[in-house]
Amino acid sequence: MENVHLALEEDDLYSGYNDYNPTFDSEELENDLGFQQAVRTSHGRRPPMTAKFPGTAMGARPLVSSFGSRVPMTSSMGRPMTGAVQDGAARPMTAVRAAGYTSSLTRGSTFDPLGQARGPAPPLEANNEDKPEEKIKILEKKVNDLIEESCMAQSMGALQLALEKAKEAGRKERGLVRQREQSSNADHINLDLTYSVLLNLANQYANNEMYPEALNSYQVIVKNKMFSNAGRLKVNMANIYFKQKNYPKAIKFYRMALDQISNAHKEMRIKIMQNIGVVFVCMGQYSDAITSFEHIMGESPNIKTGFNLILCYYAIGDRERMKKAFQKLISVPLGIDDEDKYIPSNDDTSSNMVIEAIKNDKLHQMERDLKVLAEKYIMTAAKLIAPAIETSFATGFDWCVDMVKSSQYVELANDLEINKAITYLRQKDFNQVSAVETLKTFEKKDSRVKSAAATNLSFLYFLEKDYDQADRYADLAMNADRYNPAALINKGNTVFFKQDYEKAAEFYKEALRNDSSCTEALYNLGLTYKKLNRLGEALDGFLKLHAILRNSAQVMYQLAHLYELLEDPQQAIEWLMQVISVTPTDPQALAKLGELHDGEGDKSQAFQYYYESFRYFPSNIDVIEWLGAYYIETQFCEKAIQYFERATLIQPTQVKWQLMVASCYRRSGNYQKALETYKDIHRKFPENVECLRFLVRLCTDMGLKEVQEYATRLKKVEKMKEIREQRVKSGREGSARGRREGREGSAGSAVGISTPVLTSPKKASVTDSSHSSNSTKGERLSAKMRSLPASNEPYEASSPKELDASYVDPLGPQMERPKTGAKKRMEDDDFADEELGEDLLPE
Repeated sequence: MENVHLALEEDDLYSGYNDYNPTFDSEELENDLGFQQAVRTSHGRRPPMTAKFPGTAMGARPLVSSFGSRVPMTSSMGRPMTGAVQDGAARPMTAVRAAGYTSSLTRGSTFDPLGQARGPAPPLEANNEDKPEEKIKILEKKVNDLIEESCMAQSMGALQLALEKAKEAGRKERGLVRQREQSSNADHINLDLTYSVLLNLANQYANNEMYPEALNSYQVIVKNKMFSNAGRLKVNMANIYFKQKNYPKAIKFYRMALDQISNAHKEMRIKIMQNIGVVFVCMGQYSDAITSFEHIMGESPNIKTGFNLILCYYAIGDRERMKKAFQKLISVPLGIDDEDKYIPSNDDTSSNMVIEAIKNDKLHQMERDLKVLAEKYIMTAAKLIAPAIETSFATGFDWCVDMVKSSQYVELANDLEINKAITYLRQKDFNQVSAVETLKTFEKKDSRVKSAAATNLSFLYFLEKDYDQADRYADLAMNADRYNPAALINKGNTVFFKQDYEKAAEFYKEALRNDSSCTEALYNLGLTYKKLNRLGEALDGFLKLHAILRNSAQVMYQLAHLYELLEDPQQAIEWLMQVISVTPTDPQALAKLGELHDGEGDKSQAFQYYYESFRYFPSNIDVIEWLGAYYIETQFCEKAIQYFERATLIQPTQVKWQLMVASCYRRSGNYQKALETYKDIHRKFPENVECLRFLVRLCTDMGLKEVQEYATRLKKVEKMKEIREQRVKSGREGSARGRREGREGSAGSAVGISTPVLTSPKKASVTDSSHSSNSTKGERLSAKMRSLPASNEPYEASSPKELDASYVDPLGPQMERPKTGAKKRMEDDDFADEELGEDLLPE
């Protein structure tokens, strides 16, 4: 009975049956704020949490009973709602545990979704480098770093360092493979890394010209079938065979590489075929080369292949095909936009800024270089085939000019016509009217062509020493183009030869202002300053020129001469030593070195350089005289004889050298040979007093009967000489007396005005200085020879007859001739003649 519960009157036995969850009340959805909020948000995103406790979705909305009371629902539907409060603890929500909810969360606990209350995270576990996989990873990284370092060293030009890095990368990669095999991971070998190491090693061998090692490395890659597309490397192997001049093997490997490359790589195939054609040209098989070049011109024409095709047709002498190939060459599209797009417009400021930015960028520079290269190939091809395609080169040039005028290179037509005139000059006949007439036809053309033609005409007349015409055409060239440095140089040269050095210097300076790299103007300016005796400025100019032209023997010779004029022989010797290092067979520079060492008192060095100069040019009288005097001074008279005999051959009319030969025989004790030599001299020069004196003395010493005959002749010659001298002396006294009487007669009637005597100016070239130095040096050597320690003969000290004519080294005057300026610079091509150049010296 204690288990029986009696109902009280106030209890409702059926309470709770009408309680329900309002979530399923579809009629009240319009009034449900949470549902309306969810509808207004996008794509069913959950509304903001309004629960009193974390994880409680129903806490803010109490259940409503049918009687209107608001009590929490105790789940009459079976399982309680997630988040309902049971026994003071919140049930965890497993779906949001990662957001920071825990099962131990209680009322009043803080919200910490990031878990900051738990403190910092534990440190990361360090990699264990003792593990095999970690060792392999570290080693792979080292190999990649070495490959990168090798490539960087090669790009900076350190080829030996690049090779060492490549070898080290190869060693480490082999160690890596062994480690993988030991750890039973041979299947996971990195083939890409192996390929990179071998390819880089082969490239570095090739860069260091170690061709056998490079071929072995390439062969290892090519033979390994695990490397895909490795057959393309046969191109590299063919290139090496080409450098070794093993042309058959180069052809073989080029063709093998061509078979390995599909038609999809058209550009690569074209380049390989071009290489094949070049190899055939080197082998002299022009027909096979023509086949390759014609295929390329049909598939993908380019300027270089078109030019090579013309060369092959020229080699086999096919005129008609040369013409067709030239037409193909000038019709090859360059793919370059018109230059007008770089001209700024006056309207759009922003576009002008863009044009200014791209006007000198690398892309535009590449376009300019390509256009210049194309023009060079076309000009060279025209100059090559013009004499071959027609009966005369003039007709051939006319055909080429007509073809060029109808092409995209119409501006080259004028240059071709100028080259036509220059080709006339290549025939070494400057008097031909054709060249001059051809150049004169440009006088009515535009300013650029007119200036170029007038410059070349000025150059021609300058070579012919017609300085008036050269000056006129130099003025015409300057009027057409005042900024043409070649025209200014030619004008300066004409003024230079008129000895107006100040004005010439102004023209050279203006040429340098227009073109600071004009070496001809700088050289001529230095010569002008030297003529004006402004040696310091001349030295500065030649030092600047030496910084530009490091190996120019002319510039270094001028520097040596300037230091000699500045009385600094040591510096002069240093610069002449540099001249000898560039031109070791220059006899004049060697002789100058000998002269400077002789002036410094170093006889042995002077003899060495004089002897070298004589060996390369055995006709320089000054060198011969110095060597003969040196051997006489050192008591080796027998050796001096050969030098004086050579001087006798060069100047057979000079008795001086024959007397020296006889004197050397006498000094060496060979009196019989000396007597014969004196007798021979007496037959050639019977009035020579010195020869007769030597004959009298030798015959007396040797007890010969001819002594009386020679003594009689000597007296007769001396008497004739005295009579002749008396006549000359009386004539001079008579003329002096007449002049004195004339001055006395005019003294009373004339005012004392002194009239200066006009002297003819010297020619403006180094010939004057070299002549003066040669004569001075000859007098010095003659004085030395006269003062040689000779013997007891008093008559031996008498002065020999001076030279009637001095020998001048033909190489000497060329060192200070001013350089001429011509519009076209001479270029040495394989098949083409050269043009007139700004740096030519007039011959």
